[in-house]
Amino acid sequence: MWVLLAIAVVVVGFALRINSMLVVTAAGIVAGLIGGLSPVKILDAFGNGFAGSRSVTVFIVTLPVIGLIERYGLQHQARKLISKLKVLTTGRLLALYMVIRQGTAAVGLTSIGGYAQAVRPLIHPMAAGAAERRYGKLPEKMQEKIKGFAASSDTVGVFFGEDIFVAVGSILLITGFVDTTYGLKLEAIDIAVWAIPTAICALLIHGTRLWLLDRQLDKLAAEADLEAEEAAR
Repeated sequence: MWVLLAIAVVVVGFALRINSMLVVTAAGIVAGLIGGLSPVKILDAFGNGFAGSRSVTVFIVTLPVIGLIERYGLQHQARKLISKLKVLTTGRLLALYMVIRQGTAAVGLTSIGGYAQAVRPLIHPMAAGAAERRYGKLPEKMQEKIKGFAASSDTVGVFFGEDIFVAVGSILLITGFVDTTYGLKLEAIDIAVWAIPTAICALLIHGTRLWLLDRQLDKLAAEADLEAEEAAR
């Protein structure tokens, strides 16, 4: 039970907006000390986890590739493409992306999409381009809202979609923890099946928020115009 204090460390750290790597590291140390591990064993666990994860060094390849394609105009081409598709508003585009992201994650394709691979170089510029086509130059408040919703469409999609896939790490972690701690025999397929209603609810709730995003942008654009008129006076 006391090990759950590590979760409190994560919650408090994120609430205070402390660096996420420091928060997760501190939570791991807290969990290890409460669990009775010595400092050496905790350090050994961190080292083995780092060395055993192939995804740790993916950024070494991903970041230069993203930088190159942005340098040669990927964002410009994305904005140009979306300007021709007038039926796709900002909200509709992000809702469509979330549906695709959740669907691919549900069949185990969690690497399709992501912040570095898709949101930053492609999805966000397209969403911003759709807004610029409709409102012209975007105020900072609108830009930040579009950034937030672009990121959330990816997060919600993959988070609630991947649990439907039986071989994902989170399901295996749950079954392993329950089986070893409580002596039960929990099947991964059972968790995956019960994740479907949650995924559907997440899709409907956040999909509706994305669908209504255009109305929020209309309101922000009206407020920006009003502020500009008052400043001109």
